[in-house]
Amino acid sequence: MRKLFVGVAVGFIGGYVAVRAAGALADLRNPAPPLEKDPVRYGATRRALMLSGIARSIATGAVLAFDVAERLPAKTRRNESVRGFALYYVAATLADAVLDIPVDYAERFVLERRYGLSDQKLADWLLDRAKSTALALALGTPLMSALTLLARRFPRIWPALASASIPPLLVLANLVIPLYIAPVFNKFEPLRGTLEARLRTLADRYGVGDAKILRFDLSRRSKKVNAYVTGLFHTHQIVVGDTLLEGFSDDEVEFVVAHELGHYVARDTWIGVAAGSLAATALIFGAHALARRREDPVVSLPALQRFAFYLTLLGTAAGPILAAGSRAIERRADRFAVRATDRPASGISAFERLRERNLAEDEQPRWAELLFASHPSLKSRIAALRG
Repeated sequence: MRKLFVGVAVGFIGGYVAVRAAGALADLRNPAPPLEKDPVRYGATRRALMLSGIARSIATGAVLAFDVAERLPAKTRRNESVRGFALYYVAATLADAVLDIPVDYAERFVLERRYGLSDQKLADWLLDRAKSTALALALGTPLMSALTLLARRFPRIWPALASASIPPLLVLANLVIPLYIAPVFNKFEPLRGTLEARLRTLADRYGVGDAKILRFDLSRRSKKVNAYVTGLFHTHQIVVGDTLLEGFSDDEVEFVVAHELGHYVARDTWIGVAAGSLAATALIFGAHALARRREDPVVSLPALQRFAFYLTLLGTAAGPILAAGSRAIERRADRFAVRATDRPASGISAFERLRERNLAEDEQPRWAELLFASHPSLKSRIAALRG
């Protein structure tokens, strides 16, 4: 039965990548024509691709865990050195990055271009992918090495030690990513002019008046709009995409930023750290329990892959719970923006303009919202503002 499952998974993965590779080559020779800007069709396509991505992720994990890792030479398979695990992680990451190029090209690069949501150059897209892979290696390799070292030295309590490391790692990520990782992909510069003064006054009312107010070149890869407030302690930044600044009125921009400030005032970053830590702890112990049915995990390459597979499986199952929490947080931030600006009409017009610019559906199927949506539907958010 396991051989049949693995065979089906291999066929699915190989066929999927082959189809995407053929489509990518065809598009490179003769770029596919633009599509009508239909948010319903675009949303349905994105959902289908998301589901196929989840299926591919689970299938790939299963093949690696129950077939590839066990076919390795005995010396390699039983290699318990930290260096051996690190080399395996590097090789697997590079292989995954290469195999994913045609899939990502067809499902993101081409799709966004055909719907008029991006005019990014192919060279820039490839450079972004190279940067992402380099960061995955630079950050993931030491983390993987640390995990395997913990498992070898503390075989009985390593899940607890790994779980205890999650909160400081998440805090570190919230400090490091905005300051050092994000600038690798985008150019950030201070926002100037009357809008900056207006946003500064708004931020000052809620205790973050000393935050940096920045604009970034989102337009280099997308025509969609975005803004966010990021950072912890004294590293807060209010960041606004250039597409938002150029396509929205000052009142609408202020409402969007007020929504993001709502996350700061409610300490949602800290809530995210706490929720992420609890979720990660549950996933680590759950995957450990499942993988341990065969042998103590993370002491051999097959065991490492089984642990990673169960981690992916449980993470997918936990997604709807985390999504529900996220939707509740977003509704609360909308209510805060109304109180902060006293202009619900600006919020309504901002959401309507966002719907047009991001090609967003008013309302996606209920099952999709319950299982995957991190934000409430635009229809419900606009209705709340009108109420």
